[in-house]
Amino acid sequence: MDFELMQKVFPFFLEAAWTTILLSVLTAILGLTCGTLGAAARLSRFRSLRFIGAAYVSVFRGTPALIQLFILYFGGPQIGIQLDAFQAGVIGLGINAGAYMTETIRGAIIAVDSGQREAARTLGLSNWQATYKVILPQAARLMVRPLGVNLNMLIKATALVAAISVIELTYTAQRYIGSTYKPFEMFLLAGILYMIILYATGRAVAWVDRKVQIT
Repeated sequence: MDFELMQKVFPFFLEAAWTTILLSVLTAILGLTCGTLGAAARLSRFRSLRFIGAAYVSVFRGTPALIQLFILYFGGPQIGIQLDAFQAGVIGLGINAGAYMTETIRGAIIAVDSGQREAARTLGLSNWQATYKVILPQAARLMVRPLGVNLNMLIKATALVAAISVIELTYTAQRYIGSTYKPFEMFLLAGILYMIILYATGRAVAWVDRKVQIT
């Protein structure tokens, strides 16, 4: 174990970790947005919207995220989509994550007892008011933990953007392996930083879950 080398390159890995965190945050925001819209489409009364939502989930869950990144980054310019590596990483992983979050959100909403909506309508609430004031608050309690799992998977998936040269943890490890020939130390350092990020994320999700269960 070359601890002196690990100490020497640590500042560069720390900078890459911030890139990984930023990538994860932006991707999670985009994924949650796509997931919310996808769930709304899947639960819509309109058949066309349900078809679009189902097609979105099927396509992006049915193909590898890496292939989707390659199509967006390398194939995009052929159809006029010019994105740098970081932008392609955020959009590609965000849309992919949204497909999984769609089913998480939809499942939580479906899990709420249908009698809750009927009771709300009986009290004079419109369908929208029943959804917003009665169904969604109860669904939120059910979806926090599954969304936390989705977020955990998403952070791990950020390693894929190394394939399109985004300078995050995995890419940084690969770059220094090429100059130091120390793969064990470099990947160990990257793995430790991933664990720290995931541990902090897990604690944050647990805190949100406790708050939601109390309200």
